[in-house]
Amino acid sequence: MLDLPYSLIVEATIEPDYFGFYSPELEGFSGIGHSVEDCLYKARWGIQEHLALLVEKGLPVPPRNKNPTVTIQNENRVPVPS
Repeated sequence: MLDLPYSLIVEATIEPDYFGFYSPELEGFSGIGHSVEDCLYKARWGIQEHLALLVEKGLPVPPRNKNPTVTIQNENRVPVPS
């Protein structure tokens, strides 16, 4: 069972021990980790901190997702013109 209040995207990078993550439902929330498991762990705690900051600043808090998903994909790299 996922213990996340929002969906999460985890992106693998060209580096084998470097992953990025973000929630498409929680604007401004992102982070990095050294494995998929590390990203999930950091996201659980990071989301709580992010929500606390939103409340502290009087900003709107998005409604929880009743069925959040975790998507693991390759990083979307923008090709560099040659």
